[in-house]
Amino acid sequence: MDRTMVILEIFHRHARSRAARAQVEIARLGYMAPRLREAAKLAGPQGRQRSGTGGRGAGESHTELDRRKIRDRIAELQMEIDAMGTERQTQRARRQQGVASLALVGYTNAGKSTLMRALTGSEVLVANKLFATLDTTVRVLHPESVPRVLVSDTVGFIKKLPHGLVESFKSTLDEALDASLLLHVIDASDPGFERQRQVTDDVLAEIGAQQTPRIRVFNKIDQVGDANRQLEVEAQLRASYPGCVVMSARRADDVAKLRSLILSFFQKGLVEAELFVPWSAQQLRRDIYARCEVLAESADESGARFRVRAQPSDIGFLHECGATAAS
Repeated sequence: MDRTMVILEIFHRHARSRAARAQVEIARLGYMAPRLREAAKLAGPQGRQRSGTGGRGAGESHTELDRRKIRDRIAELQMEIDAMGTERQTQRARRQQGVASLALVGYTNAGKSTLMRALTGSEVLVANKLFATLDTTVRVLHPESVPRVLVSDTVGFIKKLPHGLVESFKSTLDEALDASLLLHVIDASDPGFERQRQVTDDVLAEIGAQQTPRIRVFNKIDQVGDANRQLEVEAQLRASYPGCVVMSARRADDVAKLRSLILSFFQKGLVEAELFVPWSAQQLRRDIYARCEVLAESADESGARFRVRAQPSDIGFLHECGATAAS
């Protein structure tokens, strides 16, 4: 097995969803098709035969038949993926109404899934091996915030990933392309982290996400050595990458600081407003607490008053539903 076949086999073993399995099969078939001729040469001459409907055509060899079957199967799988892509876009659009989106990207085994679990409190797969995550996983930042932030864990990148695989797995990278903010997770304990950082930057540029705002997160600082060594490496990283975050996803304090940084990014556009809701429209209370950060609440005989912080679009929505500006 060459390097590409090894990567394909890893992807095949980790694919779980219908979309991921279809993408893996397309990549494998596309890689096998041009190599059938070489395999045929090694197997010796093949006779040409005629066959009836559904079999080989006039003078069509076994190799040509196999290649035709591969082309037909790839076309069939691509149609399935296109249909699933439309469905995913609809789900993504519905999911992103009134929420912010954040995607974790980075080299494989950089600790993205560990950080995902720390930020969201979810039980996503965490393993110290390549490509532990293949399917995109989406969870809500925990504790929930205003605005509500969706966190996506994407497939890890690898140096010289075959172009066919990049194309086949583009749908798993769409979460990065659609995100409002990228967390570029880098393994600070890996001696080759600079090369891995460049690989991720190159792939993001290839899919058109190079302009998306990002925070560089140097993870696994706890694995570089003792406390003095950690301080030394952290100082070097901050000098080389101003504005970066140096942390360990296994330290609760580090995760809390990163969460605050994420929220500060998404809360830049929030505005404060005073809302009045008459007692006849108290069903709006649920929407107010779901869409806004409630800073204060009071009530009198006419209704309830809220001082809130929220997106201007959410304030407009609440006005349309019956809430008015408090006097």
